[in-house]
Amino acid sequence: MPLVEYGSSSEEEGGELSPKRDIKPENAPQTNRSSVKRASQTEAGPVSSKKAKATLPPLPSSLTELFKERERPPDNPERHQGRVRTRAHIDGSWPVHVYLSVKLSGDLFDIVSTLVKSARKTVPSTVSLLQSIETQKTPKAVPAEAKTAEDATELHISLTRPLYLQELHIGRFVSEVRDAFKNRKSFSNDEKTRSFLSLRIESLVAEMDVIVGRYSQPTFYSDPQFHASFAWAVGGDVLNEKTVESMEELDSELGHDLRHCSVTLVRVRSKEGTHRIEVNLTDDIIVLRNKIAQELKIIDPSTITISDQPTAGAMPMDSLSGKTLGELNVKHGDLLYIGFAEAAAQPVTEKSPPKVTQDTVDDYLDTQNGLIKRNKDPKFCKHAANGMCDYCMPLEPYDPAYLEEHKIKSMSFHSYLRKLGAHEKKQGTSYITLPSLEEPSYKVKTNCNSGHPPWPASICTKCQPSAITLQRQPFRLVDHVEFSSASIIDNFINYWRSTGLQRFGYMYGRYEPYPEVPLGIKAVVEAIYEPPQEGDSEGLKLEDPIEGEKRADEMASACGLQRVGMIYTDLTDDGSGKGTVLCKRHIDSYFFSSQECQFAAVMQQKYPNPTKYSSTGSFGSKFVTCVIGGNIEGNIDVSSYQVSNTCVGMVDADIVEPSVEPGIMRVKEPSAERYIPDVFFKYKNEYNLVVQKDAKPSFPVEYLLVNVTHGFPVNPAPMFTSSKDFPIENRGAIFSQDAGALYRYIESGNLVDIASNYHFLLFTRSMGILNDADEMTLLVRIALLKKEEDANALVQTPGWQTLLTVLKESAGSSRGGQGSSSGGAGGSAGASATAPWTCRHCTYLNTNGDENCEMCGLPMG
Repeated sequence: MPLVEYGSSSEEEGGELSPKRDIKPENAPQTNRSSVKRASQTEAGPVSSKKAKATLPPLPSSLTELFKERERPPDNPERHQGRVRTRAHIDGSWPVHVYLSVKLSGDLFDIVSTLVKSARKTVPSTVSLLQSIETQKTPKAVPAEAKTAEDATELHISLTRPLYLQELHIGRFVSEVRDAFKNRKSFSNDEKTRSFLSLRIESLVAEMDVIVGRYSQPTFYSDPQFHASFAWAVGGDVLNEKTVESMEELDSELGHDLRHCSVTLVRVRSKEGTHRIEVNLTDDIIVLRNKIAQELKIIDPSTITISDQPTAGAMPMDSLSGKTLGELNVKHGDLLYIGFAEAAAQPVTEKSPPKVTQDTVDDYLDTQNGLIKRNKDPKFCKHAANGMCDYCMPLEPYDPAYLEEHKIKSMSFHSYLRKLGAHEKKQGTSYITLPSLEEPSYKVKTNCNSGHPPWPASICTKCQPSAITLQRQPFRLVDHVEFSSASIIDNFINYWRSTGLQRFGYMYGRYEPYPEVPLGIKAVVEAIYEPPQEGDSEGLKLEDPIEGEKRADEMASACGLQRVGMIYTDLTDDGSGKGTVLCKRHIDSYFFSSQECQFAAVMQQKYPNPTKYSSTGSFGSKFVTCVIGGNIEGNIDVSSYQVSNTCVGMVDADIVEPSVEPGIMRVKEPSAERYIPDVFFKYKNEYNLVVQKDAKPSFPVEYLLVNVTHGFPVNPAPMFTSSKDFPIENRGAIFSQDAGALYRYIESGNLVDIASNYHFLLFTRSMGILNDADEMTLLVRIALLKKEEDANALVQTPGWQTLLTVLKESAGSSRGGQGSSSGGAGGSAGASATAPWTCRHCTYLNTNGDENCEMCGLPMG
């Protein structure tokens, strides 16, 4: 068994085996059960550098103290096992190695272990490369040796020497290596009866030499001897002479073992199809029987019969027990025909679909046929009044001609369901579900049953995600956004008008049918909650979700509302003094940036759309995003968007990331922990032909957008109708919600009128004085139903009386609050006699409960 001699140790990494960035080619075919790994990256190991001969002047003490903390820890000799470094460590330089991995079978593992033990008899310092997988998870000073083939790490066939590349060159080097492995060669046998697609190692080495030469790195050995090393010892020739002599004694035994462990592929054909089984010719036929039963999931292996003819000569495999495959004249590539008895049919219990509570609007649209009615055409219809023809028969809700004529860019979600045949109406029966909607998933499947180690150790066609072809989503979950009152937008924009800072808010409302689109849905916005945030003229920063958002959701739910989307401003005054703003979003720049796409995808995934037509109980999202910016006329306008389900899946799988250029989305680089499938998009070229292009490294965000219309009702009927404005939450000291603000608000009008304000209800509930079950529910009834008898009942409750008392003491008011529909004085959230507040004039923190500042004497409001 010849050993491989390398060149001079100075030409390669002969020192400490520092962790390497292993670059394994993508899409390389498996050779000798080898699998190709991806890149992994770690930091370089400790440095053991030699002293320089020349003596340089010492550095100033100020510099040595400055970089003192960067000194490396003392070296641990046990980690190196006698090896020495031949190349000094350089910061920013990473060791790189390109190779093909080799996984040993159990029999070959035993042979290699025997060889290592024999080598240690003559060279005790021999180190086995069959290290345990657990050592990689928890590195030790001396790597543990594997005990079984399943526990052993993979060996490898080198394609390059250890290289040292700067970090900025790593990405380009990886791309060039992948491109080299994509250039597969084909050839035919001498008889021209078959063609083969292969990956020749010698041609790969030649291509790798060209690549590494571009980086001024040493090429591979002039006379490469491809091998997979399994042991080593310190010294250039210590193994070559002594070990080979001792291993000659094992020649006959090893030769028998090698013949024993040679892999034979047997083709097995049954009614389930053709399968390939790996066996050894020395295996008993019962071994083949058990592997067939495991592959085909046969419950009773004793019923398996075998024959070399498709229709005759079948006999039970158990009757051949005790004979090896070699004795039965089974050869590599033979085709065997098997049969087996079917197991008794078990009663199939149909899984009941998950109980899903759909939105009310979805339940309503499920009962509608959605057909677009047409009147009798006076020109083409020649039938009677009660007749019907092709010119007047109703159209399907997804009819493309109708959608194009009415300038509807995307069909509604329920029209899309009708087009898929998701439910059909039968006479006298209810709708029945046919297909099941499935959201795209671009993550690697971790529960693959193909028998290979899970990702990132290996991957197969079953567990890897398919390629992505970007295209416009043909449907949308929400077709229109309707603001119930123009004052909702005005109050939201007023913050920017007063401060010049951008603003963000969550929209609360409900979903209703939208008759302008066949089977359409609109989101009716009734209120906007503004969470804590830090505004800026160019953007804003949101704080982490806090208890305030939970209270806002609960208050909206008590009013029969839900969170339907988000809205934010992107406004910049043009400086003309006419009240106009800059138009930053247009056809020559962008409409929705890549960063906004990613944020919208995260929010849509957070608020899925419940539907009974999905096996998971959800599909897509009704969460919409509204942006307030300037149009081409310089006026303030609203734009509404959603992102496609493909975008949500790509963001969830960590495939894309925002770009510096707003209108471009970047595709991330693959790594050992992140699998990036192929991404393509189609467009029309200069010849008006549809062509497909690789989306790497970037693509336009238009492929991810779904446009949604917006507007205001012709006859507004908002839920909250208070004629008074209550300060909106989280707007700082200038627009603060405090005891004085609540006191003045309650005193400003009748309780039936002023209670119909979402921000007032939210602030009053946050005080925690009114009982949620009775008193707060009664206040919500007053806000929604506006009945005088409910207001009279509320002011008589103990909670309301306690609230009035707290407000009076907190505000320091001597004015009486007689029980009436106005309710008396007001207070702030949690504002009691000891509640602190910050003076907006001198910023002094007051704790005395007085409405006048203790420092400057000015009023709190």
